[in-house]
Amino acid sequence: MRIAKWLTRLFPVTVFVVENIKATTRPGKKRWNQSFTPLEVGKTWLYSELARFGQVYTKEGWETKQLRKSHGLKKTSRKLDESFDAHCVDAWCLANWYTGGHVQPDNTELLVVVPLRFNRRQLHMLQFAKGGVRRRQGGTRSLGFKRGSYVKHPKYGLCYVGGHMNNRISLHDINTGKRLTQQAKPDDCKFVCFASWRYKYVA
Repeated sequence: MRIAKWLTRLFPVTVFVVENIKATTRPGKKRWNQSFTPLEVGKTWLYSELARFGQVYTKEGWETKQLRKSHGLKKTSRKLDESFDAHCVDAWCLANWYTGGHVQPDNTELLVVVPLRFNRRQLHMLQFAKGGVRRRQGGTRSLGFKRGSYVKHPKYGLCYVGGHMNNRISLHDINTGKRLTQQAKPDDCKFVCFASWRYKYVA
């Protein structure tokens, strides 16, 4: 939903097409039925939220498969692949069902968006460090910067802010999330913008 809201700020989105999930309940199977309740509640909430921004159409899984076959497209079984054939192929079929006009995808490049995850604040680590002193852990601020903020550094370029220790902050690669350094001086970092995710392009 966060990404949908983001896209509505960039493009004049008026319609959402969603592949509907179905959780079939079974008589007398309380444990089975309870496990699907969050899915049903979640999708109902999602549809109601999307309806605030545009019209919502739903398609069943078998309908998406038929659309995919009609265009001669295949879906990979490797669901974690960062490729068009993993999940985007279904999204393209659903979008093209509404807009029409395309026989094959004309752009298979991806913008991979990954939410940033931060440790919740703990006053101290659970284990003692040397000297019997526990160090601080977690939180959302690092020496004046909000964690996740995009900054420019003279050596590491555009990156985002992680944790801090001993008056130094850690910087992370925007594309991979890999930590670049733990020794960046706050004064060397020029704030660019707040962010809650990292991204990369995949051609």
